[in-house]
Amino acid sequence: MKTTYLFFFLLCFSVNTFAQEEITVQRYTAHNKGKFFVSWGGNRESYTKSDVNFRGKDYNFTVDNMRAHDKPKGWHIDYVNPVNMTIPQTNFRMGYFFSDHYSVSVGWDHMKYVMAQNQIANVNGYINLPADQTGSIYNGVYNNRPVDMSQGGAQEGGFGKGEIQQNGPAFLMYEHTDGLNYINTEVSRHDDISQWFGLPNTDKVQINLTEGLGVGVLYPKTNTTLLGKERHDDFHISGYGLSAKAGINFTFFKYFYVQGELKGGYINMQDIRTSQSNEDRASQDFFYLQRIIAVGGIFRI
Repeated sequence: MKTTYLFFFLLCFSVNTFAQEEITVQRYTAHNKGKFFVSWGGNRESYTKSDVNFRGKDYNFTVDNMRAHDKPKGWHIDYVNPVNMTIPQTNFRMGYFFSDHYSVSVGWDHMKYVMAQNQIANVNGYINLPADQTGSIYNGVYNNRPVDMSQGGAQEGGFGKGEIQQNGPAFLMYEHTDGLNYINTEVSRHDDISQWFGLPNTDKVQINLTEGLGVGVLYPKTNTTLLGKERHDDFHISGYGLSAKAGINFTFFKYFYVQGELKGGYINMQDIRTSQSNEDRASQDFFYLQRIIAVGGIFRI
């Protein structure tokens, strides 16, 4: 009888121990494969200088080393207002884990690119507009000629021979503010580093590192006032982009997370619409650095 009791005790102890181990293994955050995620956040950007070429029927010139910046809105209710949440600089992403460590996702990086208006840049090329167009005040041949982008008007005796008069349109206003839309696909790696911080239960708090590579198209709505021409005010596929990112992810109570990322890349746009004329185009390429903070959820269906 004693042997029977001892055997029963050992059996119960083994089953209980196995069950505890099984519970530990089956934590929701232990495996990612098969999960979906979605996130929404905001960003800030920095851009390298860019040579921007403008061309049309009666002109072809390049603005050398154009400086540009983003257009932040700061902490604002529009980021969560369903009516206006696409107005600020924002990031949307949704994806799927095809393994515990790798995911594929699609996203929309809504950046803003604004030419610094108070700049003087060298211009190369020519402008030969008909005399009845307001931009004809800028007609001439440009050979590394410094031009104030914000100035308007002709100069006595022809452009470049006298003092600027304020009697015409600005030479150029140029921005992708609705926006510099990078629609992209990313493949990312994810690694749980919770043990580095001694976190005992990742279903409560989990910390992950993530890195990824992306490729996509640029779909900007460009706001350009070029030589007094009427702007083209519509979205247009203008080029492509490549990107790489690294970030840290804090997941709380299995389903909710906050993620910070540094994302850099290369943008090449060779078909930018600038005016109502189908002949008017611009092209440029540059590098960028994006700082992103996003909130999101991770779940199974």
